Amino acid sequence: MKNAITAALAGRTSISVRWWWAAIVGLVGLLALSAGLGWELLRSVDPTAPAPVTFIVPKNQPVGRVAERLADQHLIRHPLALRAWLKLTGLDSQLQAGSFQLSASMSLPALAEALTSLANPTDIWVTVLEGWRREEIAQHLDGLQLEEFDSFEFLQLSRDDEGRLFPDTYLVPKESTARDIHRLLTDTFERKVTTQLAAELAASPHDLETVLIMASLVEREGRGDQQLRQVAGILFNRLELGMPLQVDATLQYASGYDQAQNSWWQPPTNADRQLDSPFNTYLHPGLPPQPIANPGLAAITAVLDPAETEYLFYLHDDRGTIHYAINFARHQENIRNYLR
Repeated sequence: MKNAITAALAGRTSISVRWWWAAIVGLVGLLALSAGLGWELLRSVDPTAPAPVTFIVPKNQPVGRVAERLADQHLIRHPLALRAWLKLTGLDSQLQAGSFQLSASMSLPALAEALTSLANPTDIWVTVLEGWRREEIAQHLDGLQLEEFDSFEFLQLSRDDEGRLFPDTYLVPKESTARDIHRLLTDTFERKVTTQLAAELAASPHDLETVLIMASLVEREGRGDQQLRQVAGILFNRLELGMPLQVDATLQYASGYDQAQNSWWQPPTNADRQLDSPFNTYLHPGLPPQPIANPGLAAITAVLDPAETEYLFYLHDDRGTIHYAINFARHQENIRNYLR
């Protein structure tokens, strides 16, 4: 009992210390703003700055991170100045998510007022999910309030970009065109994959196209980081042994949209395994000719660092749990146990 009380008091002490430290930091900031140094921090960074720039505040981004980004882009003089001003004026809980037109010619109070006012009402949030094929992306975008978006034009622009339309959540103007959205998705891919993973890609024994094709299969077949790495390891094992990959997702890609089920990814039938398509990995050994979907970072990094495993087979049961097998006999046993 004594130890429990001591632990509780220690926890309370730790919380109190953190609270007092936050209070001291806030007080120092407020004092700085009330002094001569504070007024200097409130001035614009550059009164002669040219046209405003677009600054996006993602949903739920902490005030401190927003302040750091504003300072990095030379829109404010110091992150602490903005945080202190928002606290002083009671606006610290009113920061809005959205797209804002800001300029280095704005004073800090004016900039803070802009960030706590309603964001540009013509902007909307667009989420592109991992594992969507480009037709799914076009279909999704077509159902949003994008007044100038044309799905046919988007499909034409993206016909060679399956696998490179980066899944993410974007804030875009309602008047965005198909060309604007296509450029946004492919530019994000270049930044987050080609650039940020440059070292990993250079160290990989596979070229980028191979990585993307495999990642698109892994994205559709695995769930969660560990599963993705295991599935990647299994598929690479099959390739090395010259086994057919037998990935159901490639059959789904080949068969296309199921009108009756209103789905692009219906479970394949036995007839689908006989489809005359280069994407049929039951009939054709090796990888399909191009990605079958647009993978996220987790699937791409799983392919760049696959699990070292002896498994050659896997299946998901009705609850989504994955079951692995070293050989076909064990795989047949898993089928009997979990799918029948």
